[in-house]
Amino acid sequence: MALKISRPYIGIWVSLIASFFIFFVNPFQVDAHANKVLAVGALIIALWISEAKPMPVVALLPLVLFPFLNIASIETTASSFSNPIIYLFMGGFLIGLAIEKWNLHRRIALNIVRLTGTSGNRIVLGFIISTGIISMWLSNTATTMMMFPIALSVIHVMKENHPHQKRIQNFSLTLMLAIAFASNFGGIATLIGTPPNVAYAAYIQKKYNVAIGFFDWMVICMPLSILLLFILYWVMVKWLYPNGMKEDASTKQLIRSEINKLGIFSTAEKRVLVIFLCTAGLWITKGLINSLGLIKLDDTMIALIGGISLFICPAGGEKKEALLQWEDTKKMAWGILLLFGGGIALASALENAGLIEQLGKWFAQFSSNGFLIVFLVTLIALFLSEVMSNVAQVIVFAPVVSSLADAMHMNPLLLGIPMTLAASCASMMPMGTPPNAIVFASGYIKLKQMTRTGFVMNIICVILITLFSWFLLPLVFK
Repeated sequence: MALKISRPYIGIWVSLIASFFIFFVNPFQVDAHANKVLAVGALIIALWISEAKPMPVVALLPLVLFPFLNIASIETTASSFSNPIIYLFMGGFLIGLAIEKWNLHRRIALNIVRLTGTSGNRIVLGFIISTGIISMWLSNTATTMMMFPIALSVIHVMKENHPHQKRIQNFSLTLMLAIAFASNFGGIATLIGTPPNVAYAAYIQKKYNVAIGFFDWMVICMPLSILLLFILYWVMVKWLYPNGMKEDASTKQLIRSEINKLGIFSTAEKRVLVIFLCTAGLWITKGLINSLGLIKLDDTMIALIGGISLFICPAGGEKKEALLQWEDTKKMAWGILLLFGGGIALASALENAGLIEQLGKWFAQFSSNGFLIVFLVTLIALFLSEVMSNVAQVIVFAPVVSSLADAMHMNPLLLGIPMTLAASCASMMPMGTPPNAIVFASGYIKLKQMTRTGFVMNIICVILITLFSWFLLPLVFK
């Protein structure tokens, strides 16, 4: 009987072999300390890429291996897990949990679809707008999971009222793709919209002691996000998969009945909305408030103020509890926070060993054209994220592109931000992002259809991200 070895164990063995090979052979001929860091880095990155074990568990390895191999003390390594940017994302998670708990996200989505209309094209547009807006504040995975059942209900009603098979197929396909891609593109608009944004901001704050402002990020990335959402609509319903389906009463009735089920705004919904708007308002006006000299705010403080307020503010009505209970945090993505910490620890060790600087200088010798470098970084990051976790990708490549920028005497954000944005825009493959995988499982999408639409959007994303970064980014980030 043949011995069957499962894929995770193959990933573990390959990762261990790669790590031991580097440790004992030293193929890059670096000093002993740097070689130890490379060996541990190879182990961690290989485990992330192969997904042999959960990524947050792998992210804990520096806490064991760095002190054990005398790479860094436990105190130094553990400090990476308390980086302020991690708490920024925690605050954003808490606000997202409250929005989801009290069904505010569902109300927003259904009302946007109601306002845009119920013809085939308008329904797709409504889902793109509502998904994109929600994904700016909730994780793209949570947004897709929320919109998915609503979309399935709409498809079911449209099937009953439109016997034309080709039209229904195109409508179902575009609606599913719209949810996934709009979640990805909406997430790049804000600093907390998707984990890669936070991972990169954490690295920049650690390396350069410079905080990327929430409002500054939005100035560059929100117009880009909105433009991508509308281009997505045009590409799918006007070019690749037109459906030609007119408005009908039954779809209107479905949307109306779903809204009626929610009833009037509850007290809890109103209070969550107020806290959310106040938090977003503080993020946007932080610079003006700080300029008055009375208090000093930063994005992490504001996020935690919003998050903590949800545990203090009562839900109102008959419920004698706060808007959030600690039990609600069971749904929070704690693993992502650990992943950030492990990534920051690894990046710091690679940098302290001088390895990232050497790699950046090596890349710099191949081009003196800054625009071409921005384009190539964006192109490589986007297509690489089709097969690699986007968070792990940003954690690994943020130090590389920063050192490359330093070697070329460029603003590091000019390479880092396009690399980060591109990592969230993978559209061709189901494994590119969790939203892609969720909608692909619906059965309405064939791989060649996702690949076709995704390739078009990937090329558009590369061009737009490069242009926005090259021309607008220097105006905002000095």
